[in-house]
Amino acid sequence: MENSGGPARTEALETDLAAGLERVIGLFRSLSQPSGLSMTAAATLATLERNGPSRLTLLAAREGVTQPAMTQLISRLAEAGLASREADSADGRVVQVRITDEGRATLMRRRAGRAAKLAAILAQLSPEHRAALAAALPALDALAAARREDEPVPA
Repeated sequence: MENSGGPARTEALETDLAAGLERVIGLFRSLSQPSGLSMTAAATLATLERNGPSRLTLLAAREGVTQPAMTQLISRLAEAGLASREADSADGRVVQVRITDEGRATLMRRRAGRAAKLAAILAQLSPEHRAALAAALPALDALAAARREDEPVPA
């Protein structure tokens, strides 16, 4: 995919964005308070919250883990009351995983904690940088929502 800057500019954007995302992920991790919930568990709950119920196989592919690892993770989330397993209404042999109300509440608490810490960091930035971050939010959402080449198509 080319942008108005040509192929060389696209390659620079890809490289710069990859490096920038690594720094942002490091910041994100530092903002997260220890809660007993791994980053993969929180990301899985967020995926369920955003996309609705999902099959284990699709969740595993989306989160970049093996199916056995996702099965174990969902078992732990279900034991903690953060997710539930239900038979698929169209095919009783298939299990759909859903986030529970407690799972949603847990995500909200985690987000609120990070937002409070982030507020202090944002206050250190210039108004121009804060405005640029606000303007970039739709592009970041589009980037996160874009289908990856290796992502399976939901059944």
